Amino acid sequence: MLTTGGIKVFSGTSHPELAEIIARRIGLPLSHAEITKNGVGESNVRIAESVREDDVYIVNTGSGAVNTSLMELCIMIHACKIASAKRITAVIPLFPYARQDKKDKSRAPITAKLVANMLQRSGCDHVITMDLHASQIQGFFDVPVDKCLYAEPSVILYIRTNFNLDDIVIVSPDAGGAKRATSMADRLGVDFALFHKERKKANEVSRMVLVGHVAGKTAILVDDMADTCGTLVLAATHLTEAGASRVCAIVTHGILSGSALSAVQESRLEKLIVTNTLPQAANQAACPKIEVIDIGAVLGEVIRRSHYGESVSKLFHEVPY
Repeated sequence: MLTTGGIKVFSGTSHPELAEIIARRIGLPLSHAEITKNGVGESNVRIAESVREDDVYIVNTGSGAVNTSLMELCIMIHACKIASAKRITAVIPLFPYARQDKKDKSRAPITAKLVANMLQRSGCDHVITMDLHASQIQGFFDVPVDKCLYAEPSVILYIRTNFNLDDIVIVSPDAGGAKRATSMADRLGVDFALFHKERKKANEVSRMVLVGHVAGKTAILVDDMADTCGTLVLAATHLTEAGASRVCAIVTHGILSGSALSAVQESRLEKLIVTNTLPQAANQAACPKIEVIDIGAVLGEVIRRSHYGESVSKLFHEVPY
């Protein structure tokens, strides 16, 4: 258990529940910061305790009002920097604007790079995130990024606990996720399948073709994020038509925007398992098919290891006790 000197954990307003779990994991109370908005919508931040020469961790995720969360994070980093914090780490379970990582059309911005610049200019010395949508975002930073923090060990533990391994096949909903799905299938010693999909436009799939055998099996779709859930719902339909006995989905970031919850509820998915990188209480209340895997212990452990200068690579393969 850590002593109260030398390390401080702060939370923004995007996901205070996760910040509490992280703080409990390392044996500390959350440090106190006052975050308010004025009449024109500007964020006001006051760090309510000394951080001089402390190792500071600020937890805020890219959910809900993403722009507000991002500005809160930058302001909190800056406030700690000019209050003489020794090192400042941004703990961002879901990295904001991660899907805008490249110039995919004329005059399009690379917003993930802009976010990296904002964090660094604010005074950030280190970034901890989970399952980056695009690995190249790590290269946008000139400070250390623990982007190789995967939910995979927690997911594998969940599958081993809740499914019969003789009866499952891991399925990637697209070719881009094949590496993630094959890694998981290899570690579990089970079969693998994938979908080839074509899009008319962003977030709208026109056609999906299944490659692999799922007949008589429990098909588990795995992906890094679920936004509108159109791909997962369509994949579940195809898997059922291909003879799968059950279809479940496991994703790291359950964004679940728009009509995603109703789509999941009416779909062939038996359940959608997400981690708590984003707040999920309201989603669970609205859709009984949603289940949550807690990754607070993993984030707490990586903070503890980071503070003491220990390697975090062990967490790529196993869940901390």
